[in-house]
Amino acid sequence: MKLEAAIRKRYGAFQLNVSFTAGSGAPLALLGASGAGKSAALRCLAGIDRPDWGRITLDGRTLFDSERRIDLPPQKRKTGYLFQQYALFPHMTVAQNIAAGLRRLPAARRRARAAELTALFHLEGTETLFPHQLSGGQQQRTALARILASEPEVILLDEPLSALDGYLRGQIEMELSEILERFGGPSIWVTHDLGEACRNCAQVCVLDGGRSSPPTAFRTLLENPRTVGAAKISGCGNLTPARPGERPGDMEAPAWGLVLRCARPWREGAAVLGVREDRIRPAAPGEENAFPCHIRRMAEDYGAVTVLLAPENAPDAGSVLRMKTSREAWAKYSGRQRLYAAIRPEDIFLLEE
Repeated sequence: MKLEAAIRKRYGAFQLNVSFTAGSGAPLALLGASGAGKSAALRCLAGIDRPDWGRITLDGRTLFDSERRIDLPPQKRKTGYLFQQYALFPHMTVAQNIAAGLRRLPAARRRARAAELTALFHLEGTETLFPHQLSGGQQQRTALARILASEPEVILLDEPLSALDGYLRGQIEMELSEILERFGGPSIWVTHDLGEACRNCAQVCVLDGGRSSPPTAFRTLLENPRTVGAAKISGCGNLTPARPGERPGDMEAPAWGLVLRCARPWREGAAVLGVREDRIRPAAPGEENAFPCHIRRMAEDYGAVTVLLAPENAPDAGSVLRMKTSREAWAKYSGRQRLYAAIRPEDIFLLEE
């Protein structure tokens, strides 16, 4: 079973333009910064918002088709939608919220199925409580139980862990991943957290400014992002305008005052050079792609040191690179005001805007 979507919709000045496929098994991650269009895409899939153009199909069944004027209402799409704040009925108990997804069943079967879901989601003892009396984790499990009660063919998760604190977040994340594995159908997990997506999803579709990149494996996203949006969301912290150098294989980064050797050939459409913070390292003068820097600032956390480096040849003294290294590796440079840094040619990304 698979969910396929290729849709466009305008929200005022914002244009949503996405295309992706989610298959059975591990979820597809929709990954992007706030305002990228992730929640808008889910609303269109669920039938809450109507796209201006495009097509949505679920296992060959058409949910939306602008040309054929097909637009199934949400209740006929068989999608389970977990909202960011869970959207529980506030004046219903846990048992009543779960039973709301079982209305089509006879009373006896409805009670039995509600009991099964209560046990499955470890909600025993909360059946008579109202949503405001529940913890964040209990609210989420109640919402998921209600979704599965309706026997959906696809599950849509909108930032499912955003309302939880650190300890509970990790616990509920594991439970949610197990639930989706048992579900077996297509599911889409919306998040802005790269680690969360990497731990729970098979592939990732990056949204940037309403536009989607083709779904790809996480390793590809991390090792070879093609756009600035993909590079940002994958944790690439150093980005600067770039152009081809005079020699083949050279790339100029004017804002940094650098000419760097790059293992990737220049391609049409590229306009930005990207380097991850942990791929910049202290070096000796004369090493490949080594350049002198002033140390502007450094900050330590429990396991790493982040250093702001200003290349000496940069035309603007405010141009800086972020270097991240271990505390142990940085110990011998502590107290310095200047050092040489280097970037390996294979660690330079060439990106499209």
